[in-house]
Amino acid sequence: MHTTALVMFSGGQDSTTCLAHALSQYERVETLGFDYGQRHSVEMTQRLRVLEKIRTDFAQWAPKLGDDHVLSLDVLKQIGGSSLTDDVAFAMQADGLPNTFVPGRNLLFLTLAGALAYRRGLQVIVTGVCETDFSGYPDCRDDTMKAMQLALNLGLERRLRIATPLMWIDKAATWQMAHTLGGEALVQLIVQDTHTCYEGTRDVLHDWGYGCGTCPACDLRAKGWQRWKQVQAV
Repeated sequence: MHTTALVMFSGGQDSTTCLAHALSQYERVETLGFDYGQRHSVEMTQRLRVLEKIRTDFAQWAPKLGDDHVLSLDVLKQIGGSSLTDDVAFAMQADGLPNTFVPGRNLLFLTLAGALAYRRGLQVIVTGVCETDFSGYPDCRDDTMKAMQLALNLGLERRLRIATPLMWIDKAATWQMAHTLGGEALVQLIVQDTHTCYEGTRDVLHDWGYGCGTCPACDLRAKGWQRWKQVQAV
């Protein structure tokens, strides 16, 4: 009988869909973002825009949406070695993972989310990790989430639950989930205001949103949009 949640909210497509899901499920929802020395600060700007629109355009959710929190985690920038924190080209590494992988990022995010949830009296941590349409990051796997939930429960002596609404669905189904939860208004909010592009590009508005159109994040988002539209057309 969980009634409160903390959504790990970056301002991208997935976390915005997870926020809508949480607002549909729980009585009080707070949000958490991380400033970890990303190459581009655009997502930190866009996440505030999305939150503003949720409050003004979705009357059914606005009363449930509580405080937003941002925590600094620039130690990930100090460790470096990722194309998300360093000015290097996207590439595959020798271990088979893309260099967009920031080692330990989600583990640290969840640990801090657990600490904040503890202090704020929140019962569920909602995160948009996914094993279906993703880049192979090991810290997005279901096994990792289950292990982190156990560790947090033991370490905090608190029955926190980690919810992963997108874990087993692809990007097309993520678009459909947004449409089911918030209709065309939410879909258009995601298209126009969320940010996923690794390059931080917001020069061109595609059917599926702003982005460079070629990085792995844009590719996943665009292909998911196309598959969703094809299903809708049938």
